[in-house]
Amino acid sequence: MRLVAETRVDFRSAAMDGLERAAGQGESMLRIDMGDTSDVDASGLGTLVVVQKRARERGLQTVLVRTQGQVRSLLAATRLEGLFEFQ
Repeated sequence: MRLVAETRVDFRSAAMDGLERAAGQGESMLRIDMGDTSDVDASGLGTLVVVQKRARERGLQTVLVRTQGQVRSLLAATRLEGLFEFQ
């Protein structure tokens, strides 16, 4: 999967649904499985940041699960890595 301009709307919708479910169930974390995500562009990064911000507003920590090396490197290079926890 690619988290790019063409797929960001679907990703954001699914992530926001998961966020609402997690918040409604009293969870403390929003887990996003990145295991199948091999490519992220600037719009994908922006989408991750928006989701993280909304999760924080709801009192949830955002955890990226199974993040592939190149995606994690991109997060580090853009200094966004600190916004997320990783598992």
